[in-house]
Amino acid sequence: MNHSRADSALAPKTVSEIADLPEIAIAYVLLWFPLSSETFIFREVKSLLALGVPIRVYTMYGKSLRGCSDEMLAFKGPVQHYGMSATVSILAAFIRAARRAPLKVAKLLREGFFSRMRDLESLCENIWCFMSGFLLAEQCRDGGITLIHSAWANGSATAAWVASRLTEIPFAFTGRAGDIYPEDGLMRTKSRDALFLRTNNLANVRWLQSFCPSAQKDKVHLIYNSLTFPKTARECRTQSRPARRAVFNILAIGRFARTKGFPELFTALARLRREHVPVRLTLVGDGRWRGKLLRQLRRMRLTDIVDLPGFVPHDQTRALMYSHDLLMVPSVVHDNGDRDGLPNVIMEALSCGLPVVATDVNGISEVIRNGETGILVPQRNAAALADAARQMLSDKERALATAQAGKTLVEHMFDRKANISALRDLYMRYAAPC
Repeated sequence: MNHSRADSALAPKTVSEIADLPEIAIAYVLLWFPLSSETFIFREVKSLLALGVPIRVYTMYGKSLRGCSDEMLAFKGPVQHYGMSATVSILAAFIRAARRAPLKVAKLLREGFFSRMRDLESLCENIWCFMSGFLLAEQCRDGGITLIHSAWANGSATAAWVASRLTEIPFAFTGRAGDIYPEDGLMRTKSRDALFLRTNNLANVRWLQSFCPSAQKDKVHLIYNSLTFPKTARECRTQSRPARRAVFNILAIGRFARTKGFPELFTALARLRREHVPVRLTLVGDGRWRGKLLRQLRRMRLTDIVDLPGFVPHDQTRALMYSHDLLMVPSVVHDNGDRDGLPNVIMEALSCGLPVVATDVNGISEVIRNGETGILVPQRNAAALADAARQMLSDKERALATAQAGKTLVEHMFDRKANISALRDLYMRYAAPC
């Protein structure tokens, strides 16, 4: 990147200056779009487009529409998919760049192509996205793009970084959870060269600042996500929470992955059963750990009180939140540092008036304030999880009071109008050509 250009662009522009700027166009770079598990990003893009932000989406992979809601399937916005069908175009773009600027491409290869990644999957993703960056560069240059933004800090940010270095169009990225914990081998380079970094929880701010040069700490911006359920839908059911029942229904939602802490949740469930607390768990999700979790349920003889409906589209999870008594989010930090950021399911549950028990991992304590908006317990502590669940289930008035306090908090902190406006201002401020 041309750092003199980047430094001058870092100066915020006033509203009157923005009004006089030449045409702005923002490339939004992801691996997939739309993706069923990324409703918050889908709504972010839709909301920004509705506010007139000129976004064009570029995905480094092909289409992945399995489990997408009707709203996602109906989206007709500007999306350019790459994937395997773009292999020839990507290689051709690389050859053209190598012929046009061999020294620049050689330097890019030394810095980015051979960077050490945290695992084989990350390495393959980074190599593909690195190469895809050459095609992205051509399309951004030809399309008049003035800012390249990656919605994640890992592979898609690598593609944005490559495109930026080739074109001198500024780039930025958002860091959220597993894309920055643990960091990939290019994290410091991408953070150094980025025009700005955005994150969606306070805990990540200090982490991302640690990768920036000392004089650039202030380029990390905190803007929370927005609530994904429509306000009218939240209001119409909040008061219809089921009365006390013979069996308490616990809900957990998430990818079947190492950071979700579902093994600890099963241990807590077994403990509640031994104590004769009548509970039933609905575990919504899917993923590579499915076989491992099923084997654990069988070993612990819990299959008769655990329902596994698989992946449920986002627009259908709201009904589950109204039909259950408690959401449990037992997130953990993996040995390699991988962790959740601030799971959106927490805010969604509170917005529906569903009480929450969660572990104190990363940004979760920004929303679950122990004893006020839910119960917060240490990670990897099944006994604490069981005790917290028992407290919530045995005192319905207290549980609903914490949920109501949580609802008030998240509707303010994750207000769609305020947060999308803040995002719009951030992008439009820095997307202006210099």
